[in-house]
Amino acid sequence: MLQIEFEFTLPKGYLDADGNLHRKGVMRLSRAMDEIVPLRDPRVKSNPAYATVIILSRVITRLGALEEVTPAVVENFFACDLSYLQQFYRQINELEEKENQE
Repeated sequence: MLQIEFEFTLPKGYLDADGNLHRKGVMRLSRAMDEIVPLRDPRVKSNPAYATVIILSRVITRLGALEEVTPAVVENFFACDLSYLQQFYRQINELEEKENQE
């Protein structure tokens, strides 16, 4: 059976407005629509790098006790956590060359 959800732990964690730290989460495999929908967003049209924020908010299905992961949540990730999640996204979606391929 194909695994479509993957657990992760953020290096630092997301600190919410109440001071709660959220580190453990779940990311699902990306679908074509997850990469297409952000292209329609005006924030992406003015800043293409913003696509990452929207894509991550779509594929992170759980983060700590948060009810949902919105673009506003992703915007407030620490830089090291954002970098970690970008790498994790590429890894689970097999978007990078496998090391040690034979």
